[in-house]
Amino acid sequence: MSTSPEPPAESALRRVNPAHLSPPRGFSHAVTATGSRLVFLAGQTALDSVGRIAAHTLPGQFRTALTNLLTALAECGGDPSQLARVTVYTTDVRGYRAHAPELGRIWRELAGRDYPAMAVVGAVRLWDEAAMVELDGIAVLP
Repeated sequence: MSTSPEPPAESALRRVNPAHLSPPRGFSHAVTATGSRLVFLAGQTALDSVGRIAAHTLPGQFRTALTNLLTALAECGGDPSQLARVTVYTTDVRGYRAHAPELGRIWRELAGRDYPAMAVVGAVRLWDEAAMVELDGIAVLP
C-alpha cells in the first residue's frame, strides 16, 4: 500500500494585540505561528560585504542591519511577513527612542506593516565595536 506525501503545511502568522494592553506601535504584542520550518536569524549589524560598518548614524546602521537580516531571510526562502520575532539590541536606547519615527519609516519601507513580536534591549557594546544596533530574529516558513 502506497500513500502520497502530505502537502506542505501552510505558514501562518497571526498577530495578537489584546485590547486591554497599550496599543502597539511598530510591533505586535504576540504572534502565533503555524508552519513547517523555523528560521533562526543571527544578529546582524551594519556590516557591509567586506566586514566594515557601512553607516555611522543610528538610522543608517538600522537600515543596513535590517537589510542584512532580510537578506539572510530571503536566502532561506522567506520574506518579512514571515518574521515572528525580532530583537533589537542598541548601545543607545535614548537615541533609538529619539529616532523612532524614522526607524519606523525604514522598517515599513523594507519590511512592510506586518510587525513581529519585538523587543529593544540596551547593551553596553555589541560584538562589532562600532555598531550601535544589532537585529536578530525568528521566522516561520511553510
